Amino acid sequence: MDFTDLYIDGAWRQGARGERFDVINPATEGVLASVASADIEDADLALYAAEQAMRDWAARTPRQRSEVLRKAWELMTVRLDDFARLITLENGKARADAMGEAAYAAEFFRWFAEEAVRADGLITTAPASGARIIVQHKPAGLAVLVTPWNYPAAMGTRKIAPALAAGCAVIIKPASETPLTMLALMPLLEEAGVPPGLVNVLPSKRTGALVDHMLHDPRVRVVSFTGSTAVGRKLLHSAADQVLKPAMELGGNAPLIVFDDADLDVALEGAMLAKMRNLGEACTAANRIYLHEAIAEEFTSRMAEAMGKLKVGDGTDTSVDVGPLVNAETRDKVADFVADAVAKGARIEVGGQAPDGKGFFYTPTVLSNVPETAECVHDEIFGPVAALQTFTDEDDVIQRANDTEYGLVAYVFTEDMKRGLKVCERLDYGMVGLNRGLVSDPAAPFGGTKQSGLGREGGHEGMLEFMETQYISAGW
Repeated sequence: MDFTDLYIDGAWRQGARGERFDVINPATEGVLASVASADIEDADLALYAAEQAMRDWAARTPRQRSEVLRKAWELMTVRLDDFARLITLENGKARADAMGEAAYAAEFFRWFAEEAVRADGLITTAPASGARIIVQHKPAGLAVLVTPWNYPAAMGTRKIAPALAAGCAVIIKPASETPLTMLALMPLLEEAGVPPGLVNVLPSKRTGALVDHMLHDPRVRVVSFTGSTAVGRKLLHSAADQVLKPAMELGGNAPLIVFDDADLDVALEGAMLAKMRNLGEACTAANRIYLHEAIAEEFTSRMAEAMGKLKVGDGTDTSVDVGPLVNAETRDKVADFVADAVAKGARIEVGGQAPDGKGFFYTPTVLSNVPETAECVHDEIFGPVAALQTFTDEDDVIQRANDTEYGLVAYVFTEDMKRGLKVCERLDYGMVGLNRGLVSDPAAPFGGTKQSGLGREGGHEGMLEFMETQYISAGW
């Protein structure tokens, strides 16, 4: 079967209006597939199916839900190569990066299979009245999940798995650039034992109207979104009308600080990972790299050398390190950031160009001497460009690192663990990588402060985003 239609109530359907849209391979600019586009009528069908399916699912024991999620992990684990290939085709990322995402995506099913049986409550005695305080967690209700294009598999499973563990039904609106991976996941969930209607997928080119309609339906109680802060603000406005439970993982502007006592091998490896994982198309990507003046020259030279060695090309070629950006708009925005920085005094150490020919490619780039006035210091680059600045004073670099509306993740490299931990505490970010360029882990609470979002995904907290706490005052 060609999984390019809407997935509603366990069945593949054409959209109510019969409309479709093309999914483009960013490496070739060719059409990969034509996908059905959902509209309001399709959303209503999905809402009804989800409401019906959740009644039985929420009534199942935690262990029964857990076993289904465990089976999903097992099935996905043996099919990682298939998912990685599809991720590369529609997103563009290199094969190795896509394999990493597929494994990461599968791991959310295993983690939340284990968390499904741990929605612990509480029974205690009220100190003053002597009444019993009983606290339990219940499924919050239908959840609308809106996922981005940069992680077509993982951003979906990071939401689906905790929602199902909590006992909720979901409707997923995947990014129109990359809907194929999420659609391909549905037969696997069927095989794992997910009942019809519990998980529905609505790709659409009418995203705003479709999501807004669902968020104003009284059956919906949770909205979980990963994407830009600008879109997140709009969804929060819509969610306020129904007082929905929001989980928002929004934009970032991650600082990466390398102190003079850092192990430069560790710092370079961490910086390359934090910058180039997913081609820099990640909210967690290192956006501003601050180097202590004592090590700045050596670090800059070594990073430029490492970036210059990366092979650019079609991600389906296993020898390629860096695939294309997802679309022309993203590539052109990256090019504009580089041009702006250079015009304001930055120096290109390596890269700095979009190759001729088909595909939305941009060469891995290192910019040194980047001024504070450069646009890339204040906005997400979302591409393979490392913007380097220098510092001498600890207080100054912390102030500069915190001087942003975002607060998702930061990175610190130092061999002085006392200083490292003190700096981490002073950084106004939801997550900090200390001598590590990768912080994402299904077992950890992922999320930010300030304009980077609300709530947490992963860890035990991820399941609680899809649950409501109920308190019973009892006497006996």
